[in-house]
Amino acid sequence: MHEELLTIGRFARLCRLSIKQLRHYDETGLLAPVRVDANSGYRYYAPEQARDALTVALLREMDLPLAVIAQALAAEPESRAQILRAERDRLAERISRDQARLEMLERLAEGGLPGYEVTMGREPERRLAVVRAACAFEEIGETFGACVGRLLPVLGKGGIAWEPPLWGLYPLDLEERMEIAVGAQTSQGEGTPGLEFETLPGGPVAETVHLGSYAQLPLAYNALFAAVHERGLRPQAPVREVYLVGPAEAPQEEWTTRLIISVQESKRHDHSD
Repeated sequence: MHEELLTIGRFARLCRLSIKQLRHYDETGLLAPVRVDANSGYRYYAPEQARDALTVALLREMDLPLAVIAQALAAEPESRAQILRAERDRLAERISRDQARLEMLERLAEGGLPGYEVTMGREPERRLAVVRAACAFEEIGETFGACVGRLLPVLGKGGIAWEPPLWGLYPLDLEERMEIAVGAQTSQGEGTPGLEFETLPGGPVAETVHLGSYAQLPLAYNALFAAVHERGLRPQAPVREVYLVGPAEAPQEEWTTRLIISVQESKRHDHSD
């Protein structure tokens, strides 16, 4: 039996891996040697372990978490395929986010911060029928779509007339988990199951308009919040997005989003007697 086993050095060469990698896989529980000499501590591997070792190295090269790799190795073929497809979807989402960041960097490199015009004005009081959901920052797009998918059927089924466009309500601080809301302006629907109502108070606001991809909205927020603070104003939650032109109406470069922040004058303490 022992004659059929390979020392860690020979096994590493067979798998085109380093001894350091194999030791790490053993320490993390991903790939244990079939035998460890009690006296010397030498590790021995079976030739048939080469496939698992190569698979671990390949998946680590793809930056899959160790826990996911362990699950995949222990799973039956059908379950393993499901695990890997889920990781594929997560990777695709991350690539999409990175692509959006790349486009923002290219835009900044070519022309600096975009020249958003921030204006001060007053908003009337608005009553919105809303649905809410909690999500992480990177899930905002998907969660927003799900909220729209909940809101519009309830409005339609209840025969509730509403005034386009749709509104998005967001917290000032983008925490790890946050609550967002999607709303439609209406004076009807009180007591409708599945709907909540939120009244946005009227008053002074700072606003700007973003043209293009939602992924580049941070550029508009940068300009908007900078203008608010430069004027010595205090932003008030929620941040409002108004989707004037969206994906169903125009190509991406023509999407038009109005960003609104309710503001108050900062309280200044006068220390003079």
